[in-house]
Amino acid sequence: MTTMQVRTFLRVAPLLPRETSVLLRGAHGIGKSQVVRQVAGLIASSESIRDFEVIDRRLSQMSEGDMIGLPSTDGEVTRFNPPEWYKQACVKPVCLFLDELNRATPEVMQAAFQVVLDRELNGWKLHPQTRVFAAVNTGGNYTVNEMDPALLDRFWAVDLTPDTQDWLTWAKESGRVHENVVTFLAGNDKWLDPPKSGDPGAVSPSRRSWERLSNALCLAGVAEQPDNSLFYPLCLGYVGTEATIAFHDYVKTIEAQVTGEEILNEYPKVKSKIARLGQEKLNIAIEKLADYITKNITTVNDDQGQNLKDFMEYLPAELRVAAWSKFTAHGVEKLELTKSIHKWCVGSILEALSVPKQDVDKVTATTKTAKVSKKK
Repeated sequence: MTTMQVRTFLRVAPLLPRETSVLLRGAHGIGKSQVVRQVAGLIASSESIRDFEVIDRRLSQMSEGDMIGLPSTDGEVTRFNPPEWYKQACVKPVCLFLDELNRATPEVMQAAFQVVLDRELNGWKLHPQTRVFAAVNTGGNYTVNEMDPALLDRFWAVDLTPDTQDWLTWAKESGRVHENVVTFLAGNDKWLDPPKSGDPGAVSPSRRSWERLSNALCLAGVAEQPDNSLFYPLCLGYVGTEATIAFHDYVKTIEAQVTGEEILNEYPKVKSKIARLGQEKLNIAIEKLADYITKNITTVNDDQGQNLKDFMEYLPAELRVAAWSKFTAHGVEKLELTKSIHKWCVGSILEALSVPKQDVDKVTATTKTAKVSKKK
């Protein structure tokens, strides 16, 4: 098994030779099609392709004619006319995504073999910049056909194993998932994927179902209204009973949560709220604060720095270290931000790492002296 996380795949896949077909293997609902779309966007950007469409075809739903097209004759010879979507992949650069490959009929799989092997089908060659991706569902709960080893050998194949952070990063950056869903799963990642020992026929949460639930709640206008009579039953159909109960309870108590902006700019006002948060919700508060800082702040001012310092000193030692890593995750890309945060947080971080108090005092005293000298 060649396992790979999504963030690694997103770095590697755009660099593969154009003629290399890519096969993604993984459980249903982990977001394989979304990952292909992300890669397509990266390829379009790196190769300056203005219209790099993703053509998504579910091979399990296709007949042989849907795949290879239909014949025509001029009275002397017969030729195959390709289906519109395949012709498009021949005349312009596209990202051709052949999904559910191992659920296709043998005839459709053989046609896919020619596309993957020769980059052509019945004499119609793919555009030189067209990329080919395919995906298969794996696991014991799927009715699938065995893939010909000769076909498998023609792919650059990888078993996609996305972690929680992969999905959270995508959900935040894409803006396609409501904040309540994102923050709930940031602190309750056990609900992100289907349970390993669950009933295969039961409704259970998945990365895909959380996105769909978010869309449904927003469309119904109840994403922030857990007491609305529509909220609970909408959740049930997408993520199942247990996940619905947990998510519903979370959204009902969301008013006890605080925003990242409030912590950074108005910490004294929300300090009492933060004191009522358990560790799980403190983790969510840290996520919100880190997200707000890295997206909106270039350097923290003195008031913000003091608020950040007070918040960090309130956190347990292990959460201080986790918070620091999130606040400074962008490294050299936001060096000035990191330096301004360091001035206010260095003492609490050193204490969390069990550095002797006298050494902490020396470091913080040096930092204060440097600040005074800079002002003069």
